[in-house]
Amino acid sequence: MRAKVSVIGAGNVGASLAQCLAVKNIADIVLLDIVEGLPQGKALDLQESAPIIGFDSIIIGTNDYKDTAGSDVVIITSGVARKPGMSRDDLIKINANVVGEVTKNIVKFSPNCVIIIVTNPVDTMTYLALKTSGFSRNRVFGLSGVLDSARLSSFIATELDVPMTSVQSYALGEHGQNMVIFPRLATVNKKPITELLPNETIDKLINRTINGGAEIVGLLKSGSAFYAPSAAAARMAEAIIADKKEILPCAVYLEGEYNLNNVVIGVPVKLGKNGIEEIVDFNLTDEELSALKKSSEAVRALIDTLDNIG
Repeated sequence: MRAKVSVIGAGNVGASLAQCLAVKNIADIVLLDIVEGLPQGKALDLQESAPIIGFDSIIIGTNDYKDTAGSDVVIITSGVARKPGMSRDDLIKINANVVGEVTKNIVKFSPNCVIIIVTNPVDTMTYLALKTSGFSRNRVFGLSGVLDSARLSSFIATELDVPMTSVQSYALGEHGQNMVIFPRLATVNKKPITELLPNETIDKLINRTINGGAEIVGLLKSGSAFYAPSAAAARMAEAIIADKKEILPCAVYLEGEYNLNNVVIGVPVKLGKNGIEEIVDFNLTDEELSALKKSSEAVRALIDTLDNIG
């Protein structure tokens, strides 16, 4: 039986995500939005591309959560996108109501699903969805490091003029200005970039990664990134559906791992059919653990704001 993935929100990220999933041909897809006609039109357009691209996934658009019933994976992209001059922190009050309501409907119609959060600020929204759903933490987690790591890897590959696929990197911590990147964990054909690039170049690439989302917002003027975020979320969904046991950095609720508790931040995890099957210990140094803790404190401040709203 083919897997079922529901994408909540048919904006740029949601529609691009549906396309990424369709091209992978791993699941039937439901695209849901509150705007009448929007998900239906985009789903129909995508379905009509199937004979050209060569996929068999069935794609439907809907305004009714009943059509999402029995989903294996549900990906939340709905909410307000970041605008120029707006930080992820500014989004919290707006998007908390959206994610809370969406999560309740997901639980009602797909009580056994895995939930992936894309809506920003993603660490805080993941915390909210986890608490609202009542699911175990392995079934609710957020897009963070997969996207940020991809940005860094693309910058490294361009700088060194090497294939994109030869670069592997890990961005941890908060998805935003307080993300943590340890250069020793970024490699080209398994060789650390600290042996390939001068420190000033590495610092430049890291800073560009940290500001990667803001750079795109500034260029677009009236929108935010959607191609890379949707590709990243699709990769996470594929790891779950195909039970790939792939190690990817995701925003997850910690219960003592990395000496952190009761906070959601990006750390490496193993993704499989049960969602997060293991939180992977990267054996960080004391200095690196301290940097991760500092990053988590920024998320904790947002979570406290969220709790105060509630």
